[in-house]
Amino acid sequence: MVGLGTMGAGIAQVAAQAGFETVGREVSDELCERARGTIEHYLGRAVEKGRLTAEERDEALERLTLTTDVEDLSGCDLVIEAIVEELEPKRETFAELERVVGQNAILASNTSAIPIAKIAEATEHPERVIGMHFFNPAPVLPLVEIIRAEKSSDEALEAAYEWAEQAGKQPVRANDTPGFIVNRVLVPTLNECIRLLDEGITPEDPDKAMTMGVGWPMGPCALVDLVGIDIHIHAAEAMYEATGDERAKPPDRLRQMAAEGRLGRKSGHGFYAYGTS
Repeated sequence: MVGLGTMGAGIAQVAAQAGFETVGREVSDELCERARGTIEHYLGRAVEKGRLTAEERDEALERLTLTTDVEDLSGCDLVIEAIVEELEPKRETFAELERVVGQNAILASNTSAIPIAKIAEATEHPERVIGMHFFNPAPVLPLVEIIRAEKSSDEALEAAYEWAEQAGKQPVRANDTPGFIVNRVLVPTLNECIRLLDEGITPEDPDKAMTMGVGWPMGPCALVDLVGIDIHIHAAEAMYEATGDERAKPPDRLRQMAAEGRLGRKSGHGFYAYGTS
């Protein structure tokens, strides 16, 4: 696992819980320790709620190794990247990973919006590069989009699909198109719900409407708060640039919120207040 922020730590937890020897890489010891603390916290909560035994928690933590040295990933058969959602850092990371891992290792990106093919262009063997898009929170939500880029090999895709199943997830096959499957449908819908706020309703209104009327487990405003206002804007901008669909264009309200530092749960305030971040 490369990148141990919210998504990366969650995916590393999924892998370790599923019985895989897991190596997580971050750029500093401080970030490694923060990720370990996050994983220990959520595994501990699972024990408290009876979803996991103390022994299973301890075994999962024993399978988890954290490092700042990319060379420690050399023995991995699958490397999943979840660093910042920017193309160039991802391209640099994949070029570096290709020099480190074995020739049969699969390189996957957890990006929600960047074309996998553009990331793969930085490698000499793009057939090993695919997308594996998990959803937040990764230990809870079962879906993983397995994304085929133009040059992705059938072998890499099927191996990733099987790995996701072994990790207890529900994978689906997707093509390297804007938004893949879920965001292609969800981003315009969330934007429309947010634009309704400009007509004088409160965030509670569309949230109640979509949970009570459509059966969503979480309302659109609460969901964008969970994902992160900045992350949603990035995904929406990428879709808008790729498709020209005005429905995908991020609402001005979201841009204003981001400028004010109201990024959702991670900042403590978005559409709703969450206390300290």
